[in-house]
Amino acid sequence: MSQAEKIGSIKAVTTAKTLSANGNNPVFEVSAISGQGTLAGVEIINSMATYTAEMGPDGIIHGECPNSGIFIVADGVATFRATGIGRFTEDGGTTFKGVVYIQSSAPSLSKLNGATIVYDWDVDAQGNAEWELWHWK
Repeated sequence: MSQAEKIGSIKAVTTAKTLSANGNNPVFEVSAISGQGTLAGVEIINSMATYTAEMGPDGIIHGECPNSGIFIVADGVATFRATGIGRFTEDGGTTFKGVVYIQSSAPSLSKLNGATIVYDWDVDAQGNAEWELWHWK
């Protein structure tokens, strides 16, 4: 049985805009900037990402960040790709659960290369986001 070890917590600010709908499905582009926190015991100086999310007719949102995320740490950078499933919350925010994969040349984060990391991504109605991450072993 796999176990998950919490390895990170990052807070960021998001902005969203609508894109052309896919048929009747709304599509959004979200940018997350000014992310700070820790990942695998390493201080994140800044993180940035852009992802798209499409809401299906059932209200479920499918999000994709296709290698368009970055962590900046003292000894270098790491890029990441992620996918997740979410929904709108009653207060006008969103909540997602998914998987993220990190690729890093920074020695402090290189132990995450090839790791499966699961996450909770919660954004309130004002665009304040919290990202909780676990290494799935």
